[in-house]
Amino acid sequence: MFLHIISNFSPVWRAKRIALRGYGTPYATMWYNIAMHATLSDVIADTAQNSIEAGASRVEVTLVEDGATIAVTISDNGKGMDEATCRRAFDPFYTEAGKHDKRKVGLGLPILKQICEACGGGVKLTSTPGVGTTLTYHFDAKNIDLPPMGDVAEMVLMLFNYPGDFDLVFTHRRSSGEYSISRHDLAEAVGGLDSIEGIDLAREFLQGQETG
Repeated sequence: MFLHIISNFSPVWRAKRIALRGYGTPYATMWYNIAMHATLSDVIADTAQNSIEAGASRVEVTLVEDGATIAVTISDNGKGMDEATCRRAFDPFYTEAGKHDKRKVGLGLPILKQICEACGGGVKLTSTPGVGTTLTYHFDAKNIDLPPMGDVAEMVLMLFNYPGDFDLVFTHRRSSGEYSISRHDLAEAVGGLDSIEGIDLAREFLQGQETG
């Protein structure tokens, strides 16, 4: 699947006379970027971080698995984007300067779109300046190219530990039930997420919700 996604960008690279170089091959940089997001949990974490980096004080991440489809919705009250910027967000050669200062590797909406479509799904982005942004994407749960889900509990814990003054509410809805937890509530329950003891308690809680 990953090679298929990379090859789909080749005509664009050639038309713009751009070569992605690294480790001796033209595709190495893009391959490294995708390989860093080998599970759906990696993808969710990356796209949720976009909301945090957009200056949102509240982010809602909802993961829904119904057996046929895996759907993710990420909503925030960040600075938002106008319609033209929303369109450019899917251009592989567009990036907002300074947006990802806290991380060197980002998935990017163009590759997210490719992954979704390669797995029988799609992606939708809506945003209003000064109000916020909602990103929705989904996959065919039975698609042969679908990456594994990965460790959801660790993904949520990582997001909760992301630096910044924000609240993040994570909801996981499955046929067997659902749970919802906010960053602030969990931090309060375990005595803070700035200590090993607090992180261990938070991890235990999240793992219990995922396996229960």
